[in-house]
Amino acid sequence: MGNVGVEEKILEPELSEEQKEELKSLLQSFKGKKGALIQALHAAQNFVGYLPPPVLKLVAQELDFPLSEVYGVVTFYHFFSMKPRGKHLIQVCLGTACYVRGGQEILSRLQRDLEIELGEVSKDGLYSLEVMRCAGACGLAPVVKVDNDVHKRVNPAQITDIIRSYQ
Repeated sequence: MGNVGVEEKILEPELSEEQKEELKSLLQSFKGKKGALIQALHAAQNFVGYLPPPVLKLVAQELDFPLSEVYGVVTFYHFFSMKPRGKHLIQVCLGTACYVRGGQEILSRLQRDLEIELGEVSKDGLYSLEVMRCAGACGLAPVVKVDNDVHKRVNPAQITDIIRSYQ
């Protein structure tokens, strides 16, 4: 059991002093503003790429929030990630309309083609694969979102071309 903590400590990324100062400066614009935690977390995630524990601690300290509240927000909203992501985030909608119209087959094809499971990053670091519960585009189902691009009425045969367009 003791080794698990040691491994986690080794794997936990540390920010350089310069990065910490830049992040603190970035967070100052949110300090004291009501309802700014989500925006501050977005800014921190955009700056670092994801939200590892040292970043969550810094956000909590700088904005004077309990760490438990910061952690709760990050784990509640799907758009926050505590793990590194690939250069491109691929999200497959599995809401009812997308699921019924083949979303699961598209997800399976992506997993096979990218050789990754949900929540993983491809070996080349280009892609992360996630599920979203509803893209709000039921009439265009099934939907695949890559970064901010929404691909509509996708079928498994299109997956290879979609992936290639982001290399």
